[in-house]
Amino acid sequence: MCDLQGGARVVIGPVHGAIMGAYWLALLGVGVWTARGQRTAEEFFLAGRRLPWWPVAMSMYASVTSAVTFMGVPAQAYQGNLSLWWTGWVSWAVAPVLARWIYPAYRRDQVTTTYEFVERRLGQGARRSAALLFLAARTSWLGLAIYAPALALSTVTGWPLSATLAGIGGVATLYTTLGGLAAVVWTDVLQFSVMIFGLAWMGVAIASTPASGSLANWNWVSALAGTAKDWQLDLTRLSTLGVWLGYIPIMLHEYGVDQVTAQRLLAVRSDREVRRAVWFNAVSDLVIVSALLWIGWGLRRVQTSVPNVVPPDALMVWYGVHALPPVVSGMLLAAIAAAAMSSVDSGINSVVTVFMSDFVQPTLHLSDRRLLTSSKVATLLVGGAAMGMASLAAWIGDLVRSFLTYVGLFNGPVLVLFAMAWLRVGRWSDWCVGAVVSAAMGVTWVSTRFAHELYLMPATTLVCALTVACASGVRHLLRSARRC
Repeated sequence: MCDLQGGARVVIGPVHGAIMGAYWLALLGVGVWTARGQRTAEEFFLAGRRLPWWPVAMSMYASVTSAVTFMGVPAQAYQGNLSLWWTGWVSWAVAPVLARWIYPAYRRDQVTTTYEFVERRLGQGARRSAALLFLAARTSWLGLAIYAPALALSTVTGWPLSATLAGIGGVATLYTTLGGLAAVVWTDVLQFSVMIFGLAWMGVAIASTPASGSLANWNWVSALAGTAKDWQLDLTRLSTLGVWLGYIPIMLHEYGVDQVTAQRLLAVRSDREVRRAVWFNAVSDLVIVSALLWIGWGLRRVQTSVPNVVPPDALMVWYGVHALPPVVSGMLLAAIAAAAMSSVDSGINSVVTVFMSDFVQPTLHLSDRRLLTSSKVATLLVGGAAMGMASLAAWIGDLVRSFLTYVGLFNGPVLVLFAMAWLRVGRWSDWCVGAVVSAAMGVTWVSTRFAHELYLMPATTLVCALTVACASGVRHLLRSARRC
């Protein structure tokens, strides 16, 4: 038993600890299994480019669905906002672009990182600029990805924060070091399955609770229908129009540009399997976001009194360990850890891949064996740094807002750079001007708190693109003037 402020008592016993321990041992076992016979750097980075599409599809979804999403989406529904339901449909809208245009281009070039693709069209400076922005953003994000779920688990279970930080970050680092991308993908299959099990049981438990009343009284369908009418442009809140405007560039970047996702789809065997993985991910997006919102909406009826110490993002976990049997609530805790670790392992592996492939290897030209060994050492170092940043996040307190701001500032320009590479237009020098102007605009936007952070990325994307077009036009005019 552990006491929480406000008189709440959460029953945490040996069953919960045993389930979490067994789960972490299983993940380490997968790491050992996938490390067998690994001899080349390509096997470490891309699993030899021979992974089946279905584990890649599960890993693709699990890697971008962090515990922040897993806990935050129900919190939005609990507070009465269902607008995020439309993110599932945004995923469907983006899927054809990914499957028919973006990934076939990457695969034709046989690249290891997406930034190699940029270099072949815009030069080495463009490649390194995009790679540096990725490394900075993902390294910052890793601290948040470990800290947020570790804090939630610590809050509702009474386990020490240091123990939950070490469990999530340390285990993910170990199996990623052992097996590389293959370990990440196959552990994500297990973690995807655990997440689905936890969500399904939680949904059924809430629906069958007497306090929930008739399902018809939840007004679920009418509430979703209400979001379809919410097309006003309100920059201060999440609305349906805001979700479409904000998440189209976010998902194009997250699924089409970011190395975390791209690395998986570069490791499958054919373009046909890429299409299957992309559409599986789109279906998963819609189904799982709907389930998370359903759970949050149901909690509005079954849980009317919440201790002050429990933040909205931790409410689903807090309710689960109260209302569900120990074995099931233990699986729910494992599901939260799974959502965290499936993102952490992907982040660590992709950061190491970009660092070694885009910076170290082009400079030092290591032998394949030394590159493999160096990559494993780098994985341990990046994992340790991520846990250090998670501890720093606990001390700073406002890292979440700072990180969301950083993503909005820099992901937009990176998306523009890739669009230039795909379309074969513009120059890297034009993009540098656009990146500086969009960053200045973004800093002004954030410092004045002009609008909700969701709108920052589409704004920086648009400003960067317009500035690139203007810089290119000025360059052509100057060139014409010199000829005259």
